[in-house]
Amino acid sequence: MSDDKDKDAVDYSLNNPDTLTKYKTAGQISEKVLAEVAKLCVPGAKIVEVCQKGDKILEEEVAKVYRGKKVTKGFSHPTTISPASYVTPYTPLTSDESEAALEIQPDEPIKIQLGAQIDGFGAIVCDTVLARADDKKDGTITGRSADLLLANYYANELLLRLMVPPGLLAQGTDEEKAKTASQKPPSQAKMTSLLQKVCESYECNLVESTTSWLFDRNEIESTKKIVLAPQEGGKGDGVPAISEVWGVEMGVSLGSGKCKNLDGRATLHRRTAQTYGLKRPTSRKILSEVQKKFGTFPFSLRQLEDERDAKSGVVECVRGNVFRQYELAGDKDNSPVARLLTTIAITKNGITKLAGAPALDLSKVESDKKITDEEILKLLEQPLSRNTGKKSKSKKKKKPAKKAAAAEDSDDDSDDSDE
Repeated sequence: MSDDKDKDAVDYSLNNPDTLTKYKTAGQISEKVLAEVAKLCVPGAKIVEVCQKGDKILEEEVAKVYRGKKVTKGFSHPTTISPASYVTPYTPLTSDESEAALEIQPDEPIKIQLGAQIDGFGAIVCDTVLARADDKKDGTITGRSADLLLANYYANELLLRLMVPPGLLAQGTDEEKAKTASQKPPSQAKMTSLLQKVCESYECNLVESTTSWLFDRNEIESTKKIVLAPQEGGKGDGVPAISEVWGVEMGVSLGSGKCKNLDGRATLHRRTAQTYGLKRPTSRKILSEVQKKFGTFPFSLRQLEDERDAKSGVVECVRGNVFRQYELAGDKDNSPVARLLTTIAITKNGITKLAGAPALDLSKVESDKKITDEEILKLLEQPLSRNTGKKSKSKKKKKPAKKAAAAEDSDDDSDDSDE
């Protein structure tokens, strides 16, 4: 990964069309693998096996692109499958008997997270699917599961709209446009309060410290972040701007949204920028393997050549701060949690989804609750991107608020039409 020296002259920003192409390619792969993994999330499936299959499919898909080019490519996030009350990505090990035996339970909301990267440009995606038996697959989702999925879906739709820089999609006279553009972007406290209102409409809560990050080349936690419902002392930094790529995250809980650390081994790690003289041969061996295979992107110990070596070698790497480990966290009340993560590019035409979950089929999710707050309904009706003439302009009729967000999705992003 240290070939950057000879490439100092290369512009890796979104101003370089190659960069956007690589992000989009990584995003298409991530979405394709997500769809395949979602089919595997059925009651009784072993979580570790689903993770392994997901990784294998991702490797196969990545191998098909940029063949023969001197471009690093691979994972920007391993396949992780998180059970109902887990908030963080979970990727068990095969060498731990109790972890390897863990199965997906009927009707639990399963969070699937994974990502590909091309030349250091990573696109990560997370979706929440209900694990349903084949005979129930096409049935309507009702009750608290429906509330959870709808709260998560609409909160995510709202958050994406709050990421659009003020005035970017303004219409009207130059004066009106200038007025909109001069508005301040919503503060993170304002974002939290609007999103919490969406959750409360469905008697749910935001998951505390849900964080969206600015992405960069070889970096999924860059210089800006947005922290929703922050814990004491936590705060975000910076506002979204044109020519940026972000990993936008939403987390919703049927409980209080408060989190606790879970017992269990941290199996997800990431290389830091620290150097440290590792003493043990196994530690040095896995550091070198990680640098080769994953660079600075997250990886699972399960993906390393020798899982047992990895378990012992990682200890010194974490202690020396050469690796950062992602602790396991879950809902404090063990309540079910839903999450979404969308990788977006902010361009002069608005937001382009590089990798996102398929739009929720609202005709199959029924709740007796709905959003009634006028400010929120109005925001949900706003488009994510400017109509650049590819679609007929006659689509601009008012849509009923309930369906606005869903319809908007298919307007903005013709790639999402696989629903």
